[in-house]
Amino acid sequence: MGGVDRILVVRNLLFSGSYDRSARCWDTDSGRPLQEFQGHRNCILVLTHFSSSDILEELDIEGNEMKEFLVTGSTDCTVKIWEAFSGCCYQTLRGHLGAILCIVLDTPNRELFSGSTDYTIRRWNMVTGDQLKVFRDHQGSVICLQMVGRHLYSGSVDRTAKCWLSDTGECSRTYKSHKHSISTLKYHDGVLFTGSGDACARAFNTKSGTLHQVFQGHTFIINCIQIHNNVLYTASHDGTLRVWDIKGICSQSKHHKKSSLRSRHSQKGSMPHIFHNKVGCSMEVNEDCEPVELT
Repeated sequence: MGGVDRILVVRNLLFSGSYDRSARCWDTDSGRPLQEFQGHRNCILVLTHFSSSDILEELDIEGNEMKEFLVTGSTDCTVKIWEAFSGCCYQTLRGHLGAILCIVLDTPNRELFSGSTDYTIRRWNMVTGDQLKVFRDHQGSVICLQMVGRHLYSGSVDRTAKCWLSDTGECSRTYKSHKHSISTLKYHDGVLFTGSGDACARAFNTKSGTLHQVFQGHTFIINCIQIHNNVLYTASHDGTLRVWDIKGICSQSKHHKKSSLRSRHSQKGSMPHIFHNKVGCSMEVNEDCEPVELT
């Protein structure tokens, strides 16, 4: 078994993807391996999951056994859909010319979107496996995707994030000002938050494209971001997790206040907490800042 690159937990199931070209399913309670998925010709970089109930109407479900499905994306340029308990490959989606770096599902419409090193995003029918649309506007690998309603947000090595109309593939907005690749993104309350290889996070008004805020403090690429209770969490390859107060940004976006324009000049966000994970997984808090109550 090669190095494990991705894990995904769904209820009592743990899925793992590996550089050995396989994925596996484990029982979280017993630790017992339940299934192995073999068929990719290169390492697996992306995992996601859905249930048959997510893509079938209530009338379709009656009399049908509920099934769990695993979706994998690989450097062999394919996406595969597997039936979780049998290990059978349900669909193989072919069309990309480069490694699959990200996948997002639109289960109500039975669709799947994949981003690749071939600079494209592709829309697929999850049931038939048909390729429905190719989104071509990025000038570099597509690293991250998020679906919000019928809008698809993407981040790329070309230093831009984009908003697409998922039905037509039209690019409706481009978010610039990054000095390096977009490594992660997250939509929240009309604001698109991005993390970049330039060690900064940014907040954009999704409708106008206006840059609200630049969050400076990390010293290396931001790998992931999360938002909870109007708090932005950023995690970086510099070994720190930083916590930022974004109440003002979300309030500005929600009420469309013109005063938000004054935040365009690369202001630092309010950063009340820093967690360090440098040596021996130790954690310390910056005592010079007011702590945030984390709930």
